[in-house]
Amino acid sequence: MTTDSFSLRGKVAAITGGGSGIGFAIAQKLGQAGCKLAICGRNAEKLERAAERLREITPDVCVVPGDVSREPDVLRFVEQIDQAWGRVDLLVNNAGAFDGGPFESLTLAAWDHVLGACLTGTFLCSREAFQRMKTAGGGRILNIGSISAQRPREGAAPYAAAKFGVWGLTQAIALDGRPYGIVCSCLHPGNVQVERRQASGLAADEELMMSPEVIANTAFAMLNLPLDINFLEAIVLPSSQAYLGRG
Repeated sequence: MTTDSFSLRGKVAAITGGGSGIGFAIAQKLGQAGCKLAICGRNAEKLERAAERLREITPDVCVVPGDVSREPDVLRFVEQIDQAWGRVDLLVNNAGAFDGGPFESLTLAAWDHVLGACLTGTFLCSREAFQRMKTAGGGRILNIGSISAQRPREGAAPYAAAKFGVWGLTQAIALDGRPYGIVCSCLHPGNVQVERRQASGLAADEELMMSPEVIANTAFAMLNLPLDINFLEAIVLPSSQAYLGRG
């Protein structure tokens, strides 16, 4: 198979954090390519609004509210996909959370919240998708990381640790999945104009931002490849963002 003959049409794509922002933009892009879509997230109302918009693109949309840091919620998500379509061809681990502040006053609750949403959720969803992809003869997992996985900002220890972990987990999954045709990649966005950043009041959120659609376009390029090709890592950020020289 060559890249010229490859198509995502008919593939089953699971997207976590699919109710808004980057996750929703990726779901839109995959729906336009003919994928069947399964989205999850913690806010049921937001998910339903997203699903209404996605059904204008494709009738094949499965919505499962849940918290990916909780194993029962992840199992319920994949079981719903099993019932609807019987397979998972693509998984996009986009769900996450942000918290931080002065390191000496960080709470365990803040640490657990961020690590749970960003890293534990990525592990749980990937494990379940991996099992199904192994049986099916292959599949593709895309983890949404962050440039914080390589160059942390001050006051963001939980997020940096979680995203460093996501990048390490990506490489481990890619290695373990190699014999089974399971491909795993990581996309590291810089500043993106998602909802939590629009009125945060933080100086970092006043910097130049990209739209979620920019990240969705890159994600699509990474996903729209045959399984003998891995676009292992991508870094996408505004050219003026203090990434080089940051730290």
